[in-house]
Amino acid sequence: MNATGYVIRGQVMHARLRPAANRFVYPVFCIRINLARLAELDNAWFGVDRTRIVSIRTRDYGPRDGSNLQRWMRQLLAAQHITCDGEIWLQTFPRVLGFAFNPVSFWYCHDAGGNLIAVLAEVNNTFGETHRYLLQGQSGAAIDGNTQLIIKKLMHVSPFCEVQGHYQFRFRDTEQTSFVGIDYYDESGLLIKTAIGGYRQAWSLAAVRYAVMMQPFLTFGVVCRIHWQAAKLWWKKVPFFRKPAPPEQGLSFQQERTL
Repeated sequence: MNATGYVIRGQVMHARLRPAANRFVYPVFCIRINLARLAELDNAWFGVDRTRIVSIRTRDYGPRDGSNLQRWMRQLLAAQHITCDGEIWLQTFPRVLGFAFNPVSFWYCHDAGGNLIAVLAEVNNTFGETHRYLLQGQSGAAIDGNTQLIIKKLMHVSPFCEVQGHYQFRFRDTEQTSFVGIDYYDESGLLIKTAIGGYRQAWSLAAVRYAVMMQPFLTFGVVCRIHWQAAKLWWKKVPFFRKPAPPEQGLSFQQERTL
């Protein structure tokens, strides 16, 4: 990518298919940043581990101790015998006015040729729990827009879904756009379709400022909308499930890979 970062302005879509249909589309913005060049991202509106209108805190990700994120990710990949000798990028919702909640952040891991070889999906729920799903192409093949990455669901996310079934991830980038699709299947088939996508804009003070001015309550809105949609599902009498204990391990790997 040969850049420091991008601002992605677009939409998040979520569609539940049963037992009661529920669909919503909201405007959002997120950032995708080169973890090797964090020091170059700072400007009057954005800071890494600094007080700014928009920011990220390194302790919100990975080891959660504020240590070097790129080093942590490379060590994690090496422990799974995945060679990552290229750039590592983090896509996430930033903090706005110091507040953030990230349902999921994505770590894009590349080889020296720029090919996407692995993605870490770092999932957070509203109970303060985190689980990481490590996704890799079949037999180490590069991940492209046609690759479907399947992994077992292990962490409770919504009280209206049991911890069963699997996720199917898709990642597609162009020169100007970014797309992530996540389909959730339970024992009866496809239950929920989710997507986040939009237009990528090269990192600059103007790009950050414009995104915030268009959506100044981004991160507050994420939490409010989660609870509003939960209230709608409750009103529609969708079954409610108690939260089970979190998985013993905070990291899981693909059970199946398909192209």
